[in-house]
Amino acid sequence: MKTPGAVVDAGHARYTYRLRVSSTAHSALLAEWDRCRWIWNECVARSKRAHRDGEKCGPARLDGMLTEARRATAPWLAEGSSVPQQQIIRDFAKSRAKALKDIKDRLSQGQRAGMPRHKKKREADPTLNYTRRGFRVKEGHLHLAGGIVLTVVWSRDLPADPSSVRVYRDSLGRWYASFVVPAELQPLPATGAVIGVDWGVRETATTTSEAHDLPHAEHGRKAKAKLTRYDRMMARRKPAKGRSASKGYREASRLRAKTCRKIARQRQDTARKWAKHVVTDHDAIAVENFHPKFLAKTSMARKAADAAIGATKTALLEMARKHARDVYLVHPAHTTMDCASCGARTKHALPLSERTYTCIACGAVSPRDKNSARVMLVRAGLNPAGVEGVGPLGAPLQEAA
Repeated sequence: MKTPGAVVDAGHARYTYRLRVSSTAHSALLAEWDRCRWIWNECVARSKRAHRDGEKCGPARLDGMLTEARRATAPWLAEGSSVPQQQIIRDFAKSRAKALKDIKDRLSQGQRAGMPRHKKKREADPTLNYTRRGFRVKEGHLHLAGGIVLTVVWSRDLPADPSSVRVYRDSLGRWYASFVVPAELQPLPATGAVIGVDWGVRETATTTSEAHDLPHAEHGRKAKAKLTRYDRMMARRKPAKGRSASKGYREASRLRAKTCRKIARQRQDTARKWAKHVVTDHDAIAVENFHPKFLAKTSMARKAADAAIGATKTALLEMARKHARDVYLVHPAHTTMDCASCGARTKHALPLSERTYTCIACGAVSPRDKNSARVMLVRAGLNPAGVEGVGPLGAPLQEAA
């Protein structure tokens, strides 16, 4: 979590490009993935045995397993490159460590908790990770270890030399290359303006500036007729248990996946354009640190999912990081109950049907979401004329409760 008042670090960025894969390269990629998938499943099996016997199963021991397997146990692994095989062990170790860390939290919340599972051949999409010594970009082509050559569709130039690349296939059978490069800061001219952002369902983002509000685009609702049609096609062609899917079922499933991918990209495009507009016009942004997962259990689940609040918030934070803008994350508790003018708090939470906020202390009247957006500014210390105890811009503030 980013601390209020701090400029977001640049870090690294991913640049993803479409790949043109020949039949020879396609066969080589799938063969490499089969070897990596075997190693992942072997790591899962060894992890289970180690947990049962009370032994340790760290990356060093798994590396030893890979060396022994390539030399004697499974010499066919040596036909492929060792780079993606070592990387999949690193990915497994990270997944296992994260599962061990989060298992108590998941159980306390009544959620299913478990360790990494086996990757099935017909269900897991291929994903191969290569470090710097396992690939190179030469004459517009991506050369992978093992003699695999791929044609990259360069939609834009890479800003720097990549440190690693991920080659993967999505659910529609399209191949992509995702390069990791150092993120270069691109500072924008100072404007002297600040803005507060409040997330919602009626409007995805309500801000303190009318010109920067983000209305609900409803991309999912507009494509609902198509999705319903494909769902019915799949239901009519659903194969019996134990039978393989028909050509019609696979085609309907592909069309549905294609439509869902289009909706996701529309949401991402809308979020990025709005985030760029906000970041360009403001030096500091106070954002409600809102986690929309709980909305999945309410009557607003469908509309909240279509609003894509999480994706929009991520796009705003990434854009602010890229252009070196100040970002303040504000705790969402009681933001709809506080008055942005005098700081008074109502005794009872306002129902969702009540869209106008009226302060019982100073009598200020304003739209509910607009008042919440101004509360973000006050809590972040971007409004010195606000309530008592709020510091000026740049003060070492802690996240407001």
